[in-house]
Amino acid sequence: MFSFLKRQKIEAEVLGINKRNIDFVYAKNPRKYFPLADDKVLCKEVLHQKNIACAETYGVIERIGDIQKVWINVEFHQKLAVKPANGSGGGGILILKKDKDGNWLSGGRVITEERIFSHFARIIMGMYSFGSSDRVLIEQCIEPHPFFAEIFPVGVPDFRVILLENEPIMSMLRVPTEKSDGKANLHQGGLGIGIDMKNGQLRQAYDGKNYHDRHPDNNNVISGKKIPYWETLLSLAIETSKAFPLDYLGIDIVLDKNFGPMIMEINVRPGLGIQLANKEGLWSVLKNF
Repeated sequence: MFSFLKRQKIEAEVLGINKRNIDFVYAKNPRKYFPLADDKVLCKEVLHQKNIACAETYGVIERIGDIQKVWINVEFHQKLAVKPANGSGGGGILILKKDKDGNWLSGGRVITEERIFSHFARIIMGMYSFGSSDRVLIEQCIEPHPFFAEIFPVGVPDFRVILLENEPIMSMLRVPTEKSDGKANLHQGGLGIGIDMKNGQLRQAYDGKNYHDRHPDNNNVISGKKIPYWETLLSLAIETSKAFPLDYLGIDIVLDKNFGPMIMEINVRPGLGIQLANKEGLWSVLKNF
């Protein structure tokens, strides 16, 4: 009986997708402003206008006929991050880096300009945005802070902070695994790590089935680690929330080695896996607002 009552109590505190959508996503966010979050190019324009820390935008490709022209303006960089403006879940993201001979590498392997241009074309044709025509966003490549290498040395981890009316409610750190192939997205096999919001310490990591005090691939300590720049990170999340006409959103933040906390993107429909990462229901927090 006790375990049944405990389970019922936990379920009552969890925010489900229908309640999230009806009471928060649509009730707090006017639909006309959804594109500011859904379109990475539009989002970056707001961030740049407000001088909010984020990766520098190097170029935007809107049409296949513009690929060569834009490429000429960005190819002198040593590193590039390529993203579909309307992609989701990490689909279509391409990280390019030059080797000592000037060859472009992707995933440690040489990639030809022909293949790069082909990837641009697939983005524009909507292969990563549910069939709708899209734009290519080419931006500064983030250099992960050394803090992340202490946990897992591959990929770019990021923090997800959920805010209601500019108030941080819950947060987690998403970290890649060998299974996720360097991506931090939970549905691709990344870890969701809960965060103690008061002191900026990591809690346990959740892999979709089990909780871990250490990274399952290398046994590096996770639980109890202090997050650098924590107060600055939260202040950046609040500043960003105030810059957008959206009252319920998830903000994704990366820690750059040289520049500290930087906004990666915002979401009007932040996922609910953050509750599992923190072993706490969002509804138990949101209902008090």
